[in-house]
Amino acid sequence: MNLLMVNDAEITVNAMKDEIDWAFYKIDKVFIAYNVAEGQEIIARHTIDILLCDIEMPGEYGITLIRWIRENNYDIDCILLTCHAEFAYAKEAITLNCQDYLLLPASYETIGKTVKNVVQRREIRLQNTRLQEYGKSWLKSREDRVHIDETLSKSPKEVVEECTAYILQNLNNETLSVNELAAHFYLNPIYLNRIFKKEKNISISQFIIQEKMSLAASLLKNPASSAVAVANQVGYPNYSYFSTIFKKYYGCTPSQYREQGGE
Repeated sequence: MNLLMVNDAEITVNAMKDEIDWAFYKIDKVFIAYNVAEGQEIIARHTIDILLCDIEMPGEYGITLIRWIRENNYDIDCILLTCHAEFAYAKEAITLNCQDYLLLPASYETIGKTVKNVVQRREIRLQNTRLQEYGKSWLKSREDRVHIDETLSKSPKEVVEECTAYILQNLNNETLSVNELAAHFYLNPIYLNRIFKKEKNISISQFIIQEKMSLAASLLKNPASSAVAVANQVGYPNYSYFSTIFKKYYGCTPSQYREQGGE
């Protein structure tokens, strides 16, 4: 794990870096910053697991850095160092989920043990997170497998009917396509299009356009619906494109179709 020490006392912090056996406390790499701004830059550029930060520094308090860490959602465990046991600092540290607070002067051994405790706590938390993610992934794979098995157990006609129903329920979806259907039903798009065409004598893409245009024509008969609104209702946010497709299908523009009374 990586540790960042932020302290304006350069001699002290460099001595801590050189004299503490960090490897013994399960720390792989130690970074040093002498103020909050330098600390923020290091955190932005490197993966930091643990922060060892002096509360009282010229310009900005260590609490400021921890608040910035939380606001930017960095997963860093923080240990605060201070020469004054003031309750106000401790109270704010707790609200920022800073569980460790060392009163200086503290021996290197005390600092090292505190760091090691944080490392162990962090390892347990990361392990639990990995186990939870694995569990979710496993459950998802089982759900997908069940879905696939159910799909494969159906006849081509049943699959096509389900696809047809899905298309009719999602005509307002501009991304409706063979690939979306195949992904939804866990099927190969080429296979799905083949069985669909065999059952319906029309490809999926052609069927989608056919049903969208049929719905559009029906909606245009309602004088309360504008042609632009109708285009959006059938999944064509680009009215110009919708008008072009509609004209190819009915031989006239949507506006002309409405003027002709939908004939």
